[in-house]
Amino acid sequence: MSSLKIAIIDDEPLARMRIKSLLAQASVANEVVGEFGEPVNGLSWLQQQDKAGASPDMLLLDIQMPGLDGMVLAARLRELQQPPVVAFVTAHAEHALRAFDLAAADYLTKPVRLERLNATLDRVLKLKAARAPEPADEVADGADVFIVQDRGRLERIALSQILYFKAEQKYVTLRTAEHSHVLADSLTELEGRVGERFIRVHRNALVSRQAMKALERRADDADGGETWAVQVTPTMEWLSVSRRQVTAVREAMAAQG
Repeated sequence: MSSLKIAIIDDEPLARMRIKSLLAQASVANEVVGEFGEPVNGLSWLQQQDKAGASPDMLLLDIQMPGLDGMVLAARLRELQQPPVVAFVTAHAEHALRAFDLAAADYLTKPVRLERLNATLDRVLKLKAARAPEPADEVADGADVFIVQDRGRLERIALSQILYFKAEQKYVTLRTAEHSHVLADSLTELEGRVGERFIRVHRNALVSRQAMKALERRADDADGGETWAVQVTPTMEWLSVSRRQVTAVREAMAAQG
């Protein structure tokens, strides 16, 4: 039976004790591998575990703590190669929206109930399974997936369904033929994950090689330079192509036949 390795960061000793007691009764097998009352120490430990390739599966994280706010700590976790799935545990419900902006798996309010914790653990266990590497032949066929939140539920999206990723302010939009989803990942992180199946057409966009339909020169810009755009099928949207990427995009389209 699969189990979860869990870390806890909460400045209140009684709160940590309560969570550990509930975890001992949980329906999902788990092991507490790290417990910290000082958030700075907890972050340092997580960074060390990440470097060692031993990150926990999940982090139960308080928000209002002295020294380092839980929201700030969660944002810092994006710098890790294998960050744990975060579930906030707090007495302050007003932070829920911001928590989900940070791609938290859940938001538990104190006092935490066992059935609510069980639901969270089950969700994280499914996320862990989805993150597991696909067999080599399946990855070659584009079968790896992204997990996105859509109206309160988690949805699996195969890489082969994705038309493009586009950075917009603090977030990245994942676009399929039917829907758009917001991701907390950076475009650079996504570029490393999707590999050669996508091409960087602009500093703010990665496009599926298979989705590119047309490359078109547009009117010259204010500086007298060329501007280009690539059309994506089946949505027929146009995305800007930087001048230095025009040749690479043209070659990629030619290679697709």
